[in-house]
Amino acid sequence: MSSPLPKTAAVGAGSDEPEAALRADRQRRTFLRMMSHELRTPLNSIIGFSDILSGEPNGPLGAPQYREYVEIIRTSGHRLLSMVNAALEIIRLESGGADLEQQTIALDDLVEEMIQAVAGDARMRELRIEFTPPTSTVLVIGDTRALKMVVEQLLQNAMTWSPPGTAIRVRVLEEKGLVRLEIADEGPGVEPLELKRLMLPFEQGEDALSRRGEGAGLGWPLVRLLVREMAGEFQIDPGLGRGLIARVTLRRGG
Repeated sequence: MSSPLPKTAAVGAGSDEPEAALRADRQRRTFLRMMSHELRTPLNSIIGFSDILSGEPNGPLGAPQYREYVEIIRTSGHRLLSMVNAALEIIRLESGGADLEQQTIALDDLVEEMIQAVAGDARMRELRIEFTPPTSTVLVIGDTRALKMVVEQLLQNAMTWSPPGTAIRVRVLEEKGLVRLEIADEGPGVEPLELKRLMLPFEQGEDALSRRGEGAGLGWPLVRLLVREMAGEFQIDPGLGRGLIARVTLRRGG
């Protein structure tokens, strides 16, 4: 009869499990980081040359359909680059590598800039983005790059779920030393019980959402992490059947 394994061997085998899980997680993050960086180079070329073609600097492209095709290539390239950047940012934030530069930012100006950045995508989807700027400049405390990513991700999410011909409404409100950004769509909304799961990376909506959804499920998790780093709050009014509202609350600057 064989002798039992020494206790030290049994303990060692058990203690290997957390270490193996950590190694696997590190390998996953390293792979995602490498693939994201590798994707950026061809994407920048696709976007750059499509921008040149859309301007027709060397003469007209010819048939009108060619201009439409170039716009589709350019918009798709920007959308994919945004997804790659989101994946990299989540990896960095979850690894404790956040290095945000907190400063005073004019939120209304930044929101208008990001609306212009996604305007082509909105036109392709037959959507309107309605934003009435406040009567005076609204200042917040945050990181410019992080805030641009937050607004872009929320606009992209709203466009993903909005039916053609509907509007996305953007508001900037001030109250009690805080500033709230609201982005509301007219899509199907989500089940309230789904919200916790959808705040995790690579999770997507089910039922009505999953049948026509796109993307990798990075938008809300990225927004949540970035807003948290800026000492703010991110909330979702699920609006099942009537369109959801994304709310970001930040410290007022000035």
